Amino acid sequence: MPPHKVDVLDREPLYDGFFKFERYKLRHETFAGGMTGTFTRELLDTGHAAAVLPYDPVRDRVVLQEQFRIGAHAAGREPWLIEIAAGLLEPGETPDELARREIVEETGLEALDLVKIGTVLVSPGTSSETVTVFCARVEAGTSEGVHGLDDENEDIRTFAVDAGEIRALLESGRVENAVAVIALQWFVLNHAEIRAKWSR
Repeated sequence: MPPHKVDVLDREPLYDGFFKFERYKLRHETFAGGMTGTFTRELLDTGHAAAVLPYDPVRDRVVLQEQFRIGAHAAGREPWLIEIAAGLLEPGETPDELARREIVEETGLEALDLVKIGTVLVSPGTSSETVTVFCARVEAGTSEGVHGLDDENEDIRTFAVDAGEIRALLESGRVENAVAVIALQWFVLNHAEIRAKWSR
């Protein structure tokens, strides 16, 4: 059994805006038994999110999107990333409700059915954010185009990819967004099963 005891001795708010930033003073149980010394960690609290991979089982195509990301730019990477639809939870909103909302806002498509892939921690060394990832059944005939909300300065290009090309896309290294990689790897592993399920 892994250690389980964590003593939070102090939480100091450092910034409280769209995101929250806090400094923790804590100690925790060790694998060998006993407790660590007291140490500090800074934590970024961005809230929680959901992401959704649109898939059309009739056309056998996956809908992806591309948009600018400041984090990639600051890291010296190509800032227009290939991603899947995603957003932050509003108060009282469930992850599946968010997934259905975001797929409309960011791709112009409707989720006809949802399958939960899982919930992951994005960067647990610095952030408390979780992302619940889904695959959605869609009709992708109108998926090409530019979408997003003007009041959020979103400029999102959507495009469809044949299901048989997803593995090669992953292996090319062009997909650097971690949540998109997780969703697409799941899709490669479950393609035949999910297509059969949604083609009945």
